[in-house]
Amino acid sequence: MIESAGSDGHVRPETVAVTAGRPPAVPGQPMNVPLVLASNFRAGTAEAPVTEYSRDGGTASWQALEDAVGALEGGTALSFGSGMGAAAAILDLVPTGAHVVVPTDSYAGVRALLADGSAHGRWKVSQVDITDTAATKQAAWAADLLWLESPTNPLIDVADLPELCRFGTGTGALVVVDNTFATPLGQRPLEFGADVVLHSATKFIGGHSDLLLGLAVTADPALATRLATRRRLGGALPGALEAYLALRGLRTMAVRLARSQESAGVLAQRLLAHPGVTRVRYPGLPDDPGHQRAAAQMDGFGAMLAFEVRGGAGPADAVCVAVKIVTSATSLGGVESTMERRGKLAGQEHVPPGLLRLSVGIEHVEDLWDDLDQALTAAVHD
Repeated sequence: MIESAGSDGHVRPETVAVTAGRPPAVPGQPMNVPLVLASNFRAGTAEAPVTEYSRDGGTASWQALEDAVGALEGGTALSFGSGMGAAAAILDLVPTGAHVVVPTDSYAGVRALLADGSAHGRWKVSQVDITDTAATKQAAWAADLLWLESPTNPLIDVADLPELCRFGTGTGALVVVDNTFATPLGQRPLEFGADVVLHSATKFIGGHSDLLLGLAVTADPALATRLATRRRLGGALPGALEAYLALRGLRTMAVRLARSQESAGVLAQRLLAHPGVTRVRYPGLPDDPGHQRAAAQMDGFGAMLAFEVRGGAGPADAVCVAVKIVTSATSLGGVESTMERRGKLAGQEHVPPGLLRLSVGIEHVEDLWDDLDQALTAAVHD
């Protein structure tokens, strides 16, 4: 656990994001680990073995990022070529015939991967409403893998992570938490008892919409070894440049997230009062169903929100066309605000047709509001 600064030398997460993963403090040497572009290395000897191929042990570029994220989450981090690469490696940890429980509202790519495996007899999958703790426990009491996500994508639901992590580990399930939306600055699920934490570092960690990269973090050395084996055998390896850029993005994540989170709270309140909006989903709103849970287990309410446009899919699509500052695009977590109607995508049948998922960037909040207001007014009146 990362603690507040004090006489014991522990520092706050925001500081860890800046200081971890640095090279030794040697006068005259770089402050950052240089970009290492290498596939192979000079051979060692039996007495002094070394990593000879980057697939087997990584490069300094990967390791610096992994050290920093591991320090933030409180475990050992392993980087992968994408968030889906990390998810696939985690799923490879469970045996054939395993029972996997996953939220109905969760990243569509993971659910598609699970559905594909289920269709081929790889595992049995049960979907649950993750906000219903009792129902989740009932579905997962004999599960081999309990996959959690909070806040969820795209409905921004909040699960009782401490309780569900305790339950899952108590039944012997492998407990995985997708922490992409909250980031390690918002919550650290290993502290709740999770076995593995997943990040799409493409999103808030990278923060600039210019890379694909995934991370899996565990406090269990044996699990870390197994994940490293899956990465090596599966070949889901990160690129050196992507790892370098992700670490660079991590350095500013605290200030980016603080700005985006503050703006998200303002926009959520204003959208709630807009005549073109029928519902706003954001745990920072006092009346949001997930507010109390989020306040208890998160440090801040995040930069992701969703809102439903009056009139459904047609007006929601029109809003995406009418915005000028907010970008109509998939993905999230960048410095630029992005918005998407998730219900148009395959595997999102549970999503209300007029729901727009909004990733709030670091633009001035008044410019963002003016843009959303004009787009909503034009779309609903048309």
